[in-house]
Amino acid sequence: MSASSNRNLAFRLVALVVFMGAMAYAAVPFYNWFCRVTGYGGVTNIAEGASNAILDRKVTVRFDASLERGMPWQFKPVKREMTLRIGETGLAFYEATNPTDHKIAGTASYNVTPFAAGNYFTKIDCFCFTMQVLEPGETVMMPVSFYVDPEIIDDPESEYIHTITLSYTFHETDLPEDEVSLVQTGENQLN
Repeated sequence: MSASSNRNLAFRLVALVVFMGAMAYAAVPFYNWFCRVTGYGGVTNIAEGASNAILDRKVTVRFDASLERGMPWQFKPVKREMTLRIGETGLAFYEATNPTDHKIAGTASYNVTPFAAGNYFTKIDCFCFTMQVLEPGETVMMPVSFYVDPEIIDDPESEYIHTITLSYTFHETDLPEDEVSLVQTGENQLN
């Protein structure tokens, strides 16, 4: 091979590596956008307020809770399920306890099953929108308000959905900087 051919091949390989890196970098935000738009993977919608319509048809919403491996909290739904009319606003609570002797921060990931219901399950407010910080021994009640969008009845894929499961998994996260400073100041005062 000539030097020109080698340079051309090297340029193409570098371009391919750069292109693949850019695609990998863009994959996560694109996938998140795709899931939010389509409800794929059980991703839910967010609304500013309650539904404008309430139908006679009812749906049962089940609540599930789990913890990432190593997350020391205790976490569970207060009620395992509720039945409400489509479009009616529901209010559910989850209970979290930090049984340790130190402050722990956590964030919740969530999904809805069946996945076809994800595009119609709409949250108005949720503890999962923000990081939660629990003091040692603290127990909190965390609310989620939601409704099932009445447009679900017009979707042929959702015609036979009578039960929806809302699942949360809590993951331990780093304490916010201001919380870390307070913890370190308290430790220094003890020493």
